[in-house]
Amino acid sequence: MLLTLVIGALMLGGIYGLVGMGYGLIYKASGLMTLAQGDMLMIGAFLGLTFYKTLGLPFLVSLLLVMVIMFALGMFIERVLVTSLLAKGAQTVYVILCTIAISMLLQNGAMFAWGSNVMQFPSIFGVSSVNILGYEIMPERLLALGVGIVAMLALHFFMQKSKFGTSMRAAAQDELAASALGINVPLTKGAAWGIASMLAGSIGVVVGPIFGVYTAMGSLIGQKAFASAVVGGYGNMYGAIVGGIFFGFVETFVSAYVTSLYKDFISFAILIIVMIFMPTGLFKEQVME
Repeated sequence: MLLTLVIGALMLGGIYGLVGMGYGLIYKASGLMTLAQGDMLMIGAFLGLTFYKTLGLPFLVSLLLVMVIMFALGMFIERVLVTSLLAKGAQTVYVILCTIAISMLLQNGAMFAWGSNVMQFPSIFGVSSVNILGYEIMPERLLALGVGIVAMLALHFFMQKSKFGTSMRAAAQDELAASALGINVPLTKGAAWGIASMLAGSIGVVVGPIFGVYTAMGSLIGQKAFASAVVGGYGNMYGAIVGGIFFGFVETFVSAYVTSLYKDFISFAILIIVMIFMPTGLFKEQVME
């Protein structure tokens, strides 16, 4: 049972951490906040279900298509909606309100397109469980854990080693200096929103077979991912991973050894405590001006 719990905790932590990384990436690149990341996950899950179940495409092809579409959606939101608001002199609070409106539009649009009932995502591997060290574990949980690890490593190397990733970090630190060096700052901001959306959407595809697909699936995940980003240090992508794993273990072990009724209560109580005593998070991330 312990191995099953640990794998489940790591899977949940990976989900929260990846979506939380999206929050941090957007904040670092543009100094803005979005509250629509959870619904990006939901849209990705519905798109993956449509490609995989309805159209009969291979799972890998479905996942890649979702990643492309979600990246484009994130770019569109930043380049068309957010930039238009800021160009008209809107304060950042209006951008947050805009993302709340986007969240509502995505939820209602999904309800119109796919309905309000929980939809079952077909099994990816065709088996309900695999035996590992005497424990029966759902293979989709292992897939979600693996995808989370690969995505985290890929994003790390992209940001640290690639030329465009370096440009994104430079633009985030000083837009004026980055522009003077020839870096396309608007493109880096749009790409950050696109990557964050792509991360959330791809996670939605791999968790669809585990949780089912429904319009409200992204709401609580988005809230806990946001909490993970705050606990790790809002804006610190690696802090979001640590925060996500922390919440994954708390939620899993509280459910197993205490009660599942209070797992959310305990998780968010911890968030409040961290905000009071460690307002900059575990990684002491400083607030951007």
